[in-house]
Amino acid sequence: MPTAKRIIPCLDIKDGRVVKNVKFHQNTWDAGDPVALAAAYERQGADEIVLLDINASYEGRSATLDVLRRAAEQVFIPVTIGGGVSTVAHVKEYLRAGADKVSVNTAAVLRPDLIDEIADQFGSSTLVVAIDCQRRPEGWWEVYLHGGRTPTGIDAVSWAAEAARRGAGELLVTSIDADGTRKGYDIALHQALADAVAVPVIASGGAGSPEDILEVLTVGRADAALAASIFHSGEHTVEGVKAFLREKGVLVRP
Repeated sequence: MPTAKRIIPCLDIKDGRVVKNVKFHQNTWDAGDPVALAAAYERQGADEIVLLDINASYEGRSATLDVLRRAAEQVFIPVTIGGGVSTVAHVKEYLRAGADKVSVNTAAVLRPDLIDEIADQFGSSTLVVAIDCQRRPEGWWEVYLHGGRTPTGIDAVSWAAEAARRGAGELLVTSIDADGTRKGYDIALHQALADAVAVPVIASGGAGSPEDILEVLTVGRADAALAASIFHSGEHTVEGVKAFLREKGVLVRP
């Protein structure tokens, strides 16, 4: 039986508020209180919520626990927390504070053994490896660290395959080029990922319409679609997107 596709609102958090940018650093706007938004998206039928403390790794700190704790008290769908996670101790702290999964990005690239250590201690089901990448003129995608600020020269598809081998339960892959543009996901990126890895891939960056989400879930073969702007703006609801996907024959959860 095919696995249902997931719709996952993403809450980028800065100074305790949800913000949204274009291509990570342009045209920032305030979207509201993270706990109130998370609860609203749960009522709309979101499958999961992702909370990302977007400046944590750049500022050399771990993600704030306050928002996570408050969200865990009010939201009963799975919650993933990310931002500045760099040790097994961080993961333990977040899981105890109410997270269902923990997202690791920069620290995993700098020390890949961290993936093995987290998976060994807590299980792959708790571990999301996030990958932020940008398309290069030669046609490959380069991994960036520190919230999209630091290029690495590492091929994103190859890194995704290594992360999966080391124990990542799923991958959250964001196209920096598409992020916040509402012009659609990077379909070629997600097709390449689908060919390279067997673990679930969450597509991120570029959702502007239900049609964009349909395309990345079908043509791009992603297992889940992450979206922010279209939900924060009120242009679309999770419920509406799921209804559209059902009409197109895509299996989604109630």
